Amino acid sequence: MRGVVAVACSGGRDSTALLHATARAAKAQGLEVVALHVHHGLSQHADAWLSHIEQQCSAWRDAGLPVRLATRRLTSQPRRGDSVEAWARSARYEALAAMALEAGTDTVLLAHHQRDQAETFLLQALRGGGVAGLSAMPERALHSGITWLRPWLGQSSAAIAHYVRDHRLVHIEDDSNADARFSRNRLRLEVWPSLTAAFPQAEQALCDAARWAQQARRILVAVGTEDVRRCADERGLHLAAWAELDADRRVNALRVWLSGQGLRSVPSSLVQRLQHELVGRGPATWDVDGGTLRRYRGRLSCIAGPGAAGKATAGAAPMAAESALSITRAGRYRLPGWQGELIARRVTEGGVPLAWLGHIELRQRQGGEQFQAGLGRPLRSLKKQYQAAGVPAWEREGPLVYSGGQLVFVPGLGLDARVIGLPGQAQLQLRWQSAT
Repeated sequence: MRGVVAVACSGGRDSTALLHATARAAKAQGLEVVALHVHHGLSQHADAWLSHIEQQCSAWRDAGLPVRLATRRLTSQPRRGDSVEAWARSARYEALAAMALEAGTDTVLLAHHQRDQAETFLLQALRGGGVAGLSAMPERALHSGITWLRPWLGQSSAAIAHYVRDHRLVHIEDDSNADARFSRNRLRLEVWPSLTAAFPQAEQALCDAARWAQQARRILVAVGTEDVRRCADERGLHLAAWAELDADRRVNALRVWLSGQGLRSVPSSLVQRLQHELVGRGPATWDVDGGTLRRYRGRLSCIAGPGAAGKATAGAAPMAAESALSITRAGRYRLPGWQGELIARRVTEGGVPLAWLGHIELRQRQGGEQFQAGLGRPLRSLKKQYQAAGVPAWEREGPLVYSGGQLVFVPGLGLDARVIGLPGQAQLQLRWQSAT
């Protein structure tokens, strides 16, 4: 089977040129090219554009180029108040990723070029974007299981236009590109001509600035990651250690930590607020897109919220909580009725023997349960153990795990010391992860 590479193709000048150039190169290398076209349904000309691309790919294939077409029509619509640009971009990338994987490739080429990069830098600057925004578009990115490549970021718009003329390529003109309601169009139509007239090297200079911003961003992430390693663990960000950093590094470390929590977006305004508010005392919460940040006993934790994986659908009947489970090996064991999962990890010591977990019971707290926090330590009630360990209420949710009537595991506390295995036994550590 031949290797496959995909090219996102709208039918416009740039993507037509990239598809043609890729198909020519692929023929020499024995590869197959699949053109990915998304029918957004936003323009009255969308059907004609699709027909054009179908005919073009067919003609190129008849001429010996190894190209075929995959298409997808979007069935969703932007919600009231949504940015049409943002909705179309998000839906387009989702459709492109799905088509690429169906075609048998995890690589998609995008036709963004030097002018696009310069425009993106300017737009981000005008929106007050930080280093991440000014980094504009990377040449290579990995998300949604796809490697997205922009091989022409170093190519000028004029060079692409020259390629189109040389090869007499026919392409469509999207009428929406003349709609000045869209910010990129306003920049392209009203600002760019004057800018380049005054500064002929603007395109190259702005792209150079974006590359500097990308380098700065990589350095900031590296420094922030090291700071987070010292200030945080799997239970959250330790605020006393975080507060010892200087002001700029506190902000940077907070951004890096937040980005690792799976949140959809954290506005800069919230990061600035948190820098000052986190130093307060007592419990506090902050709502963010995709969850809630909670301060408790000097630690900041992130709790997934509406839209997170495993969240019960609003208005749906609650699912009955599972009462039994068999754990036979390391892995994740989803428990939708408890709105979370048990994670079993193989260890050489400090775990529960695997034999204990073949038939376990899952129970709600009833009161009166006794837990031993360590070898030689006294049995105490769960309430006292939670208080002593500083476990907040939201980390106490989840099932108590029993085996043969013996309490084995408690969310937020871990394994009962009475079940810890002996050296040489196959052992697992357990951890509860809530989906809510």
